[in-house]
Parts: sequence; C-alpha cells; structure tokens
Amino acid sequence: MKTYLCQCGSKLFFHNDRCLSCGASVAMCPSCDELTTLEVGLTGDVQCCRESCTNAYSRCKNAVEHGICNRLVLFDPSESSPLCDYCRLTTVLPDLSVPGNIDLWKRLERAKQRVLYSMERSGFPIDDGTPRLSFEFKADVGVSVMTGHEAGRITINIREADSVAREIARVNFGEPQRTLVGHLRHELGHYFWERLVLDHRSEEFHDLFGNERNPEYSTAMQGYYDQGPPADWPTKFVSAYASMHPWEDFAETFGAYHDMLTVLATANHFGVTNLDLDTFDGLIRAYARVGVMANEFNRDMGLLDLVPEVFVPAVVPKLQFVHSLRVDL
Repeated sequence: MKTYLCQCGSKLFFHNDRCLSCGASVAMCPSCDELTTLEVGLTGDVQCCRESCTNAYSRCKNAVEHGICNRLVLFDPSESSPLCDYCRLTTVLPDLSVPGNIDLWKRLERAKQRVLYSMERSGFPIDDGTPRLSFEFKADVGVSVMTGHEAGRITINIREADSVAREIARVNFGEPQRTLVGHLRHELGHYFWERLVLDHRSEEFHDLFGNERNPEYSTAMQGYYDQGPPADWPTKFVSAYASMHPWEDFAETFGAYHDMLTVLATANHFGVTNLDLDTFDGLIRAYARVGVMANEFNRDMGLLDLVPEVFVPAVVPKLQFVHSLRVDL
C-alpha cells in the first residue's frame, strides 16, 4: 500500500485518522482518492485541504460512532449519520453488545477497506455490478456460520478475526497462511468469477481450470475432506485447497494474483522495483525476486513466509487469465 503526506510533511498511512506528528485530523477523500488533512466547515461538514478539492464531506458513521473507518462521504445536511461507500456494503453485523465483538468487527472492516481499495485500483470495480456485492459479518449463535460466497453475498465468521482461533485453524488445516485479507481476496474471487467469467469467458475458464459442473461441488468437497489433495497438487495448483474444485482453483488463483499485485505495488511505491504493473510477464519475474526478499525478512524475524506460493508452469496461465480480467487493461 502507498503512503501519503500530511500538510506538515510527515508520512500518513492507509488507516490513519490523525497525523502521528502534528495531530491533524486526516481522512480518505473520495474525490482526490488520497489520504488528506481536514478542515472543519461552518455547517458541521469537513473539507479536504487540497486546493483543487471543493467538495464538502461528512465523516463515515462508523468513524464517528466506533472509530473504525477513515473514509469520507459527500456532505448532505439532511443525512446525519451516513455510511461511506465501503461500509455500506456490510449489511449484517454481529451483536455489538457482546464483549469483544466490536474489536473483531473493526479488524474485519479494516481488512475489507484495504482489500477493496487495492481491488478497485487494480481494475476490479466493486460498484454497480451484477450480482451486487455485500458482506455479512456473523458470529456463531446457535448454528455455525460458514465463511463463503453466494450470489454476491460474502459471509465471514467473525471468529476469523480472532488471531488465536485463526492460527489454530491454520495449523489444523495445514495452511501456510490464514489471514483476513486472504479470506476476503479468496471470497472476492468467487464473486468476480460470477460477475466476469460465468457469462463471458466460460470456455477459457474450462480450458484452464476445468468444468465447474463436473464433479459437482458437494461431491468434490466431500472427496477433498475425506481423502485430502492429490499427491501431485504442487505441480498443478497454487495451493492444496485449489485442487478441490475448479471454483476453488479460480478463487485461490485470484487471491494469489492479488497478493502478488499488491506486494509489487507497494514495492514500486517504495522504490524497490520500477514495474509496469499492467505487464504480466514483468509481474511474474519481479515477484520471484521480491518474494524471496520478503520471505527472508520474515524469517529474520521468526515469522511465517510472506509469499508461500510457488508459481509452477501449470499455474502461470491461470494467473494470466485473472490478469486479463482487469477492466483497465
């Protein structure tokens, strides 16, 4: 993720709502698409300090009431508690009166904000699509909540925002990583498959990933959990889970592609690389180099590898298919 500059010259980071140096209030201006310093207007609105920006804004309701969001909303004097464009997408919340749930929800919203921001800027628009995108963040109350996607609706069990529970699940499932941004990118892969692939590029999808109707998803899932992945999965798939079914292969590949793109965008911003992020072959070559560097940084600190995937020859055309779905290319 890129950094921004406060009017005092200090760096601002993506989730900041205040400059850590001068204490100025800051927020993400939707018109400038930048994190910017704010001025309070005479009518209770706030204004971006950039001279070229003349709009009046309100703070997102989630910022005012819970300190969760730093995005602005165009000012409407008739609307006292507006939600920003990202927060509006969350249609179901856990019971916030339950101790700990606000903190879990906050972690989910922050991860969602980061993922959606990067997704939009890489050519995967989230507005005005069919199906409509929405998020439901739920807790286990009586019945277990399954994380997944259906017809544009992404459901995440808030237990995934508990770092201890998530690490236990990662170990139990034998996963190299398990993160909130990873979950969101994976489920958005299912969403964009339905939006961009199903009725538009299904033949190409079948050639690369297989036919999603054969075997049926329920049959494939049962087989995967009964027997595990095939022994040769590392030569054909980006992850063991991708071997379960063509839908999961696409979602895992989609997530891995966006892992690559966001890491390299950050590397570009900080001068580690100087890439054309629209050129696929350059992305693959640079990621091999930056991934090794990032993994060694993590190992130096005793952390899990940042880039656990190996892009074997069979996976590269699948990644290129995801790359070709970007609407800005």
